[in-house]
Amino acid sequence: MGHALCICSPGTVIIDNKRYLFIQKLGEGGFSYVDLVEGLHDGHFYALKRILCHEQQDLEEAQREADMHHLFHHPNILHLVAYCVKERGTKHEAWLLLPFFKRGTLWNEIERLKDKDNFLTEDQILQLLLGICRGLEAIHAQGYAHRDLKPTNILLGDEGQPVLMDLGSMNQARICVEGSRQALALQVRVSSFLCPPAFHP
Repeated sequence: MGHALCICSPGTVIIDNKRYLFIQKLGEGGFSYVDLVEGLHDGHFYALKRILCHEQQDLEEAQREADMHHLFHHPNILHLVAYCVKERGTKHEAWLLLPFFKRGTLWNEIERLKDKDNFLTEDQILQLLLGICRGLEAIHAQGYAHRDLKPTNILLGDEGQPVLMDLGSMNQARICVEGSRQALALQVRVSSFLCPPAFHP
């Protein structure tokens, strides 16, 4: 699979001349893995997202995701600590070093509360919505749309503040669309979180 790290035993990686210790695997997707690492220079924990790039287009998309992170310096948008590309034989891995949020995502929080037959309070919901809207406002001010906003893409800080993540689907907010077929091709459809009118455009 061309993994940059062996997840079976402890190891270290070097990013921007700084050494990070592998702690554990946090998760994986279709062509990406997320590992928990500790910076040996500062003792802080980070999330290392490793994207497997089989073609030049994959590298360009990973670079674009990194570029999207660099656009923003906002408390409600996840910032990028470092970015690099590692060669693995004939393939490459794009590494995005990101802050680690021990509380996880909004979805994790909802599931934890549900297991205890509990819910978010009205005040908590209002504060979450306020932070989410502030993050989206900053994204829209740069002329972009997030396009994949859902509970699993919203991290929670120590004080419960929402932080928008997964900027890889972002695109320009103003796009000239000619016809419904092109509109459907551009739309990111996550059926669990679509508003009812979106099912019948």
